[in-house]
Amino acid sequence: MATIKDIATRLGVSVSTVSKGLNGASDISEELRQMVLDTAVEMGYATKKSKKKENRKLAVFIENMEYETEDQFGYDIVLGFKQNAFRHNWDVTVIPVTPAFQLTEKYDTYMLKNGFCGAFLVGFALHDEWMQQLSHTTMPTVLFDNYIEKNPNVCYVGTDNYEGIDAAVDHLYTLGHKKIAFLNGSLHSMVSEQRQEAFYNSMKAHGLTVDEKLTAYGYYVADSAKYHVPTFLGAGATAIICGNDLIASGVIAECKLRGFRVPEDISVVGFDDLPLSASLEPPLTTVRQERNELGKCAYVVLNSLVHHIPFCRTQIRARLIERESTARCPAVPEIKPLA
Repeated sequence: MATIKDIATRLGVSVSTVSKGLNGASDISEELRQMVLDTAVEMGYATKKSKKKENRKLAVFIENMEYETEDQFGYDIVLGFKQNAFRHNWDVTVIPVTPAFQLTEKYDTYMLKNGFCGAFLVGFALHDEWMQQLSHTTMPTVLFDNYIEKNPNVCYVGTDNYEGIDAAVDHLYTLGHKKIAFLNGSLHSMVSEQRQEAFYNSMKAHGLTVDEKLTAYGYYVADSAKYHVPTFLGAGATAIICGNDLIASGVIAECKLRGFRVPEDISVVGFDDLPLSASLEPPLTTVRQERNELGKCAYVVLNSLVHHIPFCRTQIRARLIERESTARCPAVPEIKPLA
């Protein structure tokens, strides 16, 4: 492992200058400090402070995900991570970040200068700046619902989307549905891509034809429904699978607005099993992600990476939760005129 002297030799500066750069001293230039940090990361340097058990620090970086209250998707994920880390005497700092922040701070150098031993990244998009940097990071890093190839320092944690979507399709197929629509979440998301592929695969496995008029990408918000549900209803869909529960809540509202009863006329399935699912009218059939367990699993994997055990992918099983938003397909679906 590199020493301060090794870094000083590489840069042609004094050991004291390197020490100042690593410890945030104010009497060297920002340019030189960044050069010291970048070189330290490149050479695999770790601060003595980060090695001490009493100073073990992990970061949870969150972007584009709500997590502060129990009804929000990220809450249980962060809680599970912190609970498991606390049991093993790690300090956890939760840090919201933005795309702009990622342009001003390099991932590895931010980790190094703040003494973090590893990080859990939640809610990041594939095109984010830090995601590009993770292909060569030396920092133990766990990604929720994102994957980086060929770097033993980075691992993916998530729910088995293929199993989850297949469970939803199988449930509707068992109820006699054949014209099943799928309203997915955002484009350019690994999760959306997996769920789209899973839908096509499952429909084919059940001997059902995918009607392109009955599939669409939207956003992971309820408002997506109003742009696509009218087309689905007009094309004769008897059931709609949604990319998450928020989309499903919008689908139910839009169906009612247009005179369709849920589930008598059309069945609706969500994904996530957020707290709101059970309180919808009707209560939502959905695919459960065990979010607290995902957070706990992320800690286990990150701790393993810190100790040089190179996990690649870790998935938790999905589980279908049956409620009142699904029912047997009407023998002759009543196609009502759109308002």
